[in-house]
Amino acid sequence: MYALCIGFFMTLLDTTIVNVALPSMITDLGATLNDVIWVVSAYLLAFAVPLLLTGRLGDRFGPKRLYGIGLVLFLGASLACGLATSADALIAARVFQGLGAAAMTPQTMAFITHLFPPDKRGAALGMWGSVAGLATVSGPLLGGVLVTHLGWEWIFFVNLPIGVLALVLLFLWVPDLRPNRAPRFDVLGVVLCCLGLGLLVFGIQNGEHYRWGRVAGPITVAEIIAAGVLFLALFVLWQASARNPEPLMPLRIFRNRNFSLGNVANVAIGITVTGVFVPLALFLQTVPKLSPLMTGLVTAPASLMSGVVAIFAGRLSNRADAKYLPITGFALMALGIGAMTFLLGDGSQWVLLPSMIALGIGMGLVFSPLTNISTRTLDRSLLGAGSGIYNTSRQFGNVLGSAATAAVLQIVLAATGDFTAAVRAAFYLLLAVTAVGIAAAFAFRRVAAPSVTDSPRASDPGLPVTRPS
Repeated sequence: MYALCIGFFMTLLDTTIVNVALPSMITDLGATLNDVIWVVSAYLLAFAVPLLLTGRLGDRFGPKRLYGIGLVLFLGASLACGLATSADALIAARVFQGLGAAAMTPQTMAFITHLFPPDKRGAALGMWGSVAGLATVSGPLLGGVLVTHLGWEWIFFVNLPIGVLALVLLFLWVPDLRPNRAPRFDVLGVVLCCLGLGLLVFGIQNGEHYRWGRVAGPITVAEIIAAGVLFLALFVLWQASARNPEPLMPLRIFRNRNFSLGNVANVAIGITVTGVFVPLALFLQTVPKLSPLMTGLVTAPASLMSGVVAIFAGRLSNRADAKYLPITGFALMALGIGAMTFLLGDGSQWVLLPSMIALGIGMGLVFSPLTNISTRTLDRSLLGAGSGIYNTSRQFGNVLGSAATAAVLQIVLAATGDFTAAVRAAFYLLLAVTAVGIAAAFAFRRVAAPSVTDSPRASDPGLPVTRPS
């Protein structure tokens, strides 16, 4: 578990560690605001799109093997990111970094669901959720230290020693789960999903850049967004088609009410986390003109509280009334974001401290309980698909959060020239998203806590385990 969490921490760290480096990248690479937002979005998009496929690849070739391949690709791309001398080169390297992360992430949940019985899965998910929460919001602090003292390149170079350690521990400690069947691959589904997500995110994020008009020749932003929606609709129809022998996203899984609602809430938490920290990091270095290190320190309380709370929240998530954990979490996140909206200014930024604490506690109460509630009642035959879909919904939320807040920032900034007003507008959007998360969590069906007597049968994944010698 520790070996997997090291690599998992690294992949999620790179979703936010770049945030405090964005102003430095604009200066050093001669980039625009839209360029550096794409440094964030390219990673998130390449991370999100293949997740449904990489979960199945893990089922076919073994999760340990896929995790190792993804880790090597991630490390090579991290080196390329640090050596990049232009925004275009950096964005391209971030795409490959995202692909490596996509290969790794589903395998961590696969190991948890296969190796831990239901009555112990809450504790394991608590640790997993703690790592997720800590990595997602500790990026700005670590990034601030590295950018201030070494330069923005080191937010990528730091991955190399961490990744090498994760690779060594992977081969020494992680068991080798061998699949007992070779699933077929939904190639058309992958193509439709990639095209849909790619076009939708490109259109939303670059709309203001092209003044919501023509992009190339007769093609407009509206047509690109419409094409993205169309491809996603075709993807859903193909997943439901009887002609599809093994869909990436078997729609029957959504008959499980808690899983369906959990994915709605999962998208909401993804949008909120990315949507808060990207504009906040830009604001702190643009308006009050804090250093990258001070920017990281201002956001550090959220990192600390999220990591600590997630451990205990995961253990409590086995209770029948566990839905009140994410309900409370989303409410605290809304409280923190709402307070920040009115406290933003060019004075002392330590007035944001209570808001950051509330935000961090809220995130800790959402991450691991949401995962356990969503997947606890899934049929064992759907655990692999469920893991891929659940991870995809979180990353899809991250991508939408990055694209939507970038669009709001650029629209309001173009209209008013006031960066503070632009960030506030982005935060208003996030308050609406947290309301969706609260509503989804309220609608969870009450499920009896798993019993110890059920664990041996429920934990059997049907996969022989080969221990490393």
